[in-house]
Amino acid sequence: MAQEIKGKIAYVTGAGRGIGRATALQLAKEGVHVGLIARTESRLEKVAEEARSYGVQAAVATADISDIDQVEQAVQQLKEELGEADILINNAGIGVYGKFLELEPEEWKRTFEVNVYGTYHVTRAVLPMMKEKNQGDIINISSSSGLKGTAGSTAYSGSKFALQGMMEALMQEVRRDNIRVFTLNPSLVATELALGEDMEGQDKGKYMQPEDLAEYMVSQLKLHPRIFIKQSLQWATNPF
Repeated sequence: MAQEIKGKIAYVTGAGRGIGRATALQLAKEGVHVGLIARTESRLEKVAEEARSYGVQAAVATADISDIDQVEQAVQQLKEELGEADILINNAGIGVYGKFLELEPEEWKRTFEVNVYGTYHVTRAVLPMMKEKNQGDIINISSSSGLKGTAGSTAYSGSKFALQGMMEALMQEVRRDNIRVFTLNPSLVATELALGEDMEGQDKGKYMQPEDLAEYMVSQLKLHPRIFIKQSLQWATNPF
């Protein structure tokens, strides 16, 4: 029997656009209440308004996830407004590309601060709620670059490989608490992160869409609680 997710509470990072936005709205369609975290409040408010149109509660909290104090404050705010999280979608991340010697040290550092430390900060703030409930679901958006390094992606691949290791180790820890940890590794997705802010003129039909990943995540969450997919790799069928 599939797991019922209607009425659950999900916190989603990077929820103002792209994969985060699509996931929050797909969850709302399924009857899940959503807590939205990102840096830009105006974008979050728009997503929250859309989510509420499906009859669920939505709350927003701004934070730069690389700042642990901002994260703890945002999570506490969502907890007070919505309740404790049953689901955490670790989606927020950045991509910095360039040859190893051409990337500035600060760019390298910032990539890890957001993609690794940021995910750690959010998970650290939310996990105690799930442990207290003795159940929960954590979904991490990594990348195919976290499974295979490519030229020009040393910072990004390094951060995503680190995310893989961190979350695999966490998965082994929290299985005993009936908490499932999923890590998704999509190749190119039609978002501003991948295609740039000006996506006009791009043939987005060749790439995965944020909605595709959102639907996939919902299907994972609906799996019977006794099973989960530790790690998966998503590809576009024919991007050529």
